[in-house]
Amino acid sequence: MSNTRTLRRTVLGTALGLALAAFGGPQAYAANNDGSVAGRTQAGATVVVINPATGLTRTITADSDGNYRFPFLPVGQYTISASSSGQQVGPTRNVTVALGTTTTVDLGAAGATSLATINVTGSVLPVIDVSSTESATIVSRADLVRLPVDQNVTSVALLAPGVVKGNAGFGGISFGGSSIAENAFYVNGLNVTDFYNRNGFSEAPFAFYDQFQVKTGGYSVEFGRTTGGVVNAVARSGTNELKGGMEITLEPGNWHSRADDQYDADGHRYLTASRDQDSLVKTNVWASGPIVKDKLFIFAMYEARGSSPRNTNNAGTTLTSNNSDTGFWGTTVDWNITDSNVLQLMAFSDKNKNTGDVYSYDFDTSTIGTKTNKVFTDTGGKNWALTWTSYLTNDLSMKLMYGRNEREAFTRSQLDIDCNYVSANNAFMQIHDPGVQLGCTSSSTVYERNDTRKQARADFEWTLGDHLLRFGYDHENDTSDYNRHYAGPGAYYYNLYTADPGDTISGGGVMPAGYDAYVRARRYEISGTFTTKNAAYYIEDNWQVTPNLVLNAGVRNDSFDNQDAAGNSYIKMSRQIAPRLGFSWDMKGDGSTKIFGNLGRYYLPVANVINIKQAGGLLDERTYYAFDGWDYQTLNGVEYAIPKLGPQIGGVDDSQGDGTVGDLRSEVDHDMDPVYQDEAILGFQQLINSQWSWGASATYRRLHNAIDDMEISATAQCGEDGYIGWVMANPGKKVTVWGDTNCDGTADGYLTVDTSKEGWAMYDADGNYLGQRGWVKPKRTYAAVELQLNRAWDEKWSMNASYTMSWNRGNAEGPVNSDTDFDDTGRTENFDDPWVNLGGNGYLPNDRRHQFKLRGTYALTPHWQLGADVNAASGGPITGFGVGNPYDATNYHSYFICVQNCDAPASEDRVYERSPRGKYGRLPWTFTLNAGLSYIQPFDGGEFRVKLAVYNLLNQKHTTAVDQDLQTSISNSTSDTFRQPLGFQSPRFTQLTMSINF
Repeated sequence: MSNTRTLRRTVLGTALGLALAAFGGPQAYAANNDGSVAGRTQAGATVVVINPATGLTRTITADSDGNYRFPFLPVGQYTISASSSGQQVGPTRNVTVALGTTTTVDLGAAGATSLATINVTGSVLPVIDVSSTESATIVSRADLVRLPVDQNVTSVALLAPGVVKGNAGFGGISFGGSSIAENAFYVNGLNVTDFYNRNGFSEAPFAFYDQFQVKTGGYSVEFGRTTGGVVNAVARSGTNELKGGMEITLEPGNWHSRADDQYDADGHRYLTASRDQDSLVKTNVWASGPIVKDKLFIFAMYEARGSSPRNTNNAGTTLTSNNSDTGFWGTTVDWNITDSNVLQLMAFSDKNKNTGDVYSYDFDTSTIGTKTNKVFTDTGGKNWALTWTSYLTNDLSMKLMYGRNEREAFTRSQLDIDCNYVSANNAFMQIHDPGVQLGCTSSSTVYERNDTRKQARADFEWTLGDHLLRFGYDHENDTSDYNRHYAGPGAYYYNLYTADPGDTISGGGVMPAGYDAYVRARRYEISGTFTTKNAAYYIEDNWQVTPNLVLNAGVRNDSFDNQDAAGNSYIKMSRQIAPRLGFSWDMKGDGSTKIFGNLGRYYLPVANVINIKQAGGLLDERTYYAFDGWDYQTLNGVEYAIPKLGPQIGGVDDSQGDGTVGDLRSEVDHDMDPVYQDEAILGFQQLINSQWSWGASATYRRLHNAIDDMEISATAQCGEDGYIGWVMANPGKKVTVWGDTNCDGTADGYLTVDTSKEGWAMYDADGNYLGQRGWVKPKRTYAAVELQLNRAWDEKWSMNASYTMSWNRGNAEGPVNSDTDFDDTGRTENFDDPWVNLGGNGYLPNDRRHQFKLRGTYALTPHWQLGADVNAASGGPITGFGVGNPYDATNYHSYFICVQNCDAPASEDRVYERSPRGKYGRLPWTFTLNAGLSYIQPFDGGEFRVKLAVYNLLNQKHTTAVDQDLQTSISNSTSDTFRQPLGFQSPRFTQLTMSINF
């Protein structure tokens, strides 16, 4: 390669990096809390990279082909130069190392410093080069300062194409059609994902982070335990320069627009939101600098947070005034022991304590009455990671990390002993509104959980000619200390529902004559300490086949070991082999046009909630009574109503848990297969000029298997007499479980149940055995086409735009059900019996056919900047769920609606019609415009900045969730509240941020 071509490739690559790195092009592989620099120079040349801010210096020798590579470089600005026989080879270059990327710099001979058509600046930013096969979006702290992005990690992730908000009450985000419980979150290599339910993560303030990398697909074998996406962040670090700053964020309550109250067709208010109000004040101070120049550095931050939201209950009879005043602290300490050995400590605490004062409230007069309760909620915990990075030889590097992630969830109230919680659905309140508050407490559960993750990992890079080998090992011990029960006498939670006489209700009982509503009294108790051990090995080869073509081949071997409270393996799966293969072709050899592709397999671990609720002696007891009117009582001067219990309807249902731990061999499939997903990506990217670029890609994902609870009530050997019970297994596949092999009523050995055709005993309404039925296999696919257009920031303006058209189909959303608001990860309703999912194939809840995203910044003057972030997406499908089926007398969620003879005593006389997914159309489009105006005033040694950001500027309030229960009992009627709006876009709010950095 000539010197001219080398320089041209470098400059074009630089421009391509400018244009694509910020908006989601695939990036070359690097470790999960740093980056790399690689390229070519003269054979045998000495290459030196220096971070002027910290003095970190690394020196290596280029190989016989002139290739060199610096792995595991902390993110930041560097200079790089090469010399041979005492003479410099080419100019010294300035290099930006970004998170999770490889910056390519070709160092040619001195004198080759100009091109005919491109102005050479001598500065190199992260370049998308021929070693990359990954789909990721890089968002830096500088980007977020310019843009109106709300100050949380979820808002950052939503900037990436194909990422949407979850549409259920439990929130979350969905990557590429996955459920909200399939993602992973990292800070400085420490996994901070919630492992109890996989919905959430430990989080620091924006000002603590330096960069984010949002991985939407094709990620390296270094990352696993996810079938969704990855959010990878790195914290800020200190340098030789003493720096500091302060930032104040204000969100006064009167800067928040009020949500709307919601009324049904009869004028009954079923959601009260207009009196809700948020208020937030944050003061953040930070300092960084050297402890020992060029050797030891510190970054430290403290944030005082004052949050005081208040909200009413849905009936508008109580008001809770919250107060949270807890400080965040975080730090990083970097020690350059030698130029070849670096030690870093990252630590932060996101502990938070909230107190909610509960008052009686009169909505009509806006009168706050007597304080009735006080609710205490503690969350968060301490997190830290210690990382050792070492250059062992010129070609071999190592990184070792050990860390700890803590998450607490502790909720209790002053009335937990005296008051049961009472809840009623909207249909019930339309008929039986007592006119006073339901029950004497707003706190339903006494709940305490402490999650502790202990994580260790080792990563290596070894350069062997045209091959870059990456390999490593990581291990986690994830322990949950758990205690939960309902509040009040007897620890009962009362739910109230409507039903007509003769209707078959949940639990299988029949409504008696003279009653039009019923009460479910539920007890729910469990406690214990449970641990899951996850481990993985990986190896990967990046092979430079030709100067323009790279093949990437890797394999990851995962193992998951979920244990019971005694430390015995409950669910144990090993040898989960995840191959991944990718290619990247630099078509013109100059970094301006590129085709890439990736094939990969990804495995999902079993959440700790399964250990606890399936192997922990769960008591889940449900008793049904006819509603016999209200009992009005008074506490602390406030009148409230509790239901009178009429005659019991049916028996006591403890099928979900009777409080004992049975023989675990009969509760989990002995030969269970893991949940995994296969993914294929093909993409194209092209540089238009030094600022503009565009790209297109296609993605296909297919989820294989589910792990869920199934009630196996019959076997091939013994028919209905072979009842086994609730089993964690792969629905629709052969299940090996401990059971009765000779039909004598005693479990005596392992047997196999082919759940694709057997395992469920069918009975009619009179209790006559009808035979067996099997389950449908779970399936989920995601297909998408993405188009992206980008203009790089040039101190004047920038723009990132994307359009995603996707199809998310199947009969299983994943380990949670957002359409029925069921968030016990891995214990969904989908496979409780064969009818829940029969006929359930169609477009899934996270199907958003069209997504448009646009963000950018325009500098009006050197001191004023205007920013915007626009997100428009089509709505998800609406399904009308029933409860019965045309095959037996089972009464549970289903895709069938009873339309005739529904009160018939024999189930075979009832007439059903199918109610498929999405039959009732779609939710409306949502459109969100966030806008920001910034004032910047530099001064000697620092900068003063003010940003006024308005989120949801147009105050859009479109519906994001509706009631999808068309029938709630086997009845001749349908629910009056079907399709009633339940969730909405968050109202407009304004945020003022003032910062000074020096």
